[in-house]
Amino acid sequence: MNNKGCDRLSGKVAIVTGAGTGIGEAAARTFAREGAKVVLVGRREEPLRANADAILAMGGEALVIAGDVSQAKNVEAIVGGAIERFGRLDCLFNNAGIQGQGGPIIEMEESSFDELIAINLKGPWMMTRGVLRVMIPAGRGGAIVNTSSFLSTAATVGTSAYSASKAGLDAMIRALALEAGPHGIRINNVNPGVIDTPMLRAHGEEVVPPLAARAALGRVGTPEDIADAVLWLCTDEAKFITGQSILIDGGFTIPGPR
Repeated sequence: MNNKGCDRLSGKVAIVTGAGTGIGEAAARTFAREGAKVVLVGRREEPLRANADAILAMGGEALVIAGDVSQAKNVEAIVGGAIERFGRLDCLFNNAGIQGQGGPIIEMEESSFDELIAINLKGPWMMTRGVLRVMIPAGRGGAIVNTSSFLSTAATVGTSAYSASKAGLDAMIRALALEAGPHGIRINNVNPGVIDTPMLRAHGEEVVPPLAARAALGRVGTPEDIADAVLWLCTDEAKFITGQSILIDGGFTIPGPR
């Protein structure tokens, strides 16, 4: 690899969903720097290709598979394509997610709720099921990480559906950790606070300074802040951690007077 890494995932294969931008983009590159072969998944092929090109330029290996992870046929194609190309699966980062058309519940459409739950909760469930069906028979163990949110336990006006989708992830992994643990497979969540991604910037540049001022560390997070934590959870350094939802928010949600 041209960009120096520690090879903590050397010989491993990782699937990253939502790998075209933001946290997923950063995580895919971080995995590649640490020696993993990376399968990049998302609904839009163009940003996936751009990220794959960056990984190849680093000297890594990447496979692009475009598809909606809430659809069973796409999940089968993703898992099958990864095995066909690389022969194994060791890590899954379920990062694909949307904020959707939120708002007060009396203004939301049923279709908006359905879309949020399908992508944010059903998608990780489907991908986890597909990957476990490969990991368990292989007998090599593995690690799965999902992107939840600080809004799984907090809330703002208009996040009823989004918060529910992320709280569902936090509950889901506790049961899955019990199912997967006997096979040496660990399942955890990262719960980002306010992160500087295109999703955040879509609300306008003016929202960033007041959010940064609220955090104990005086800034919003970067995609790399989350990617580093995801990487760690996928290494043997976190070999005794499973079923946990880990808040990574720079102290944004510390309660009390400000």
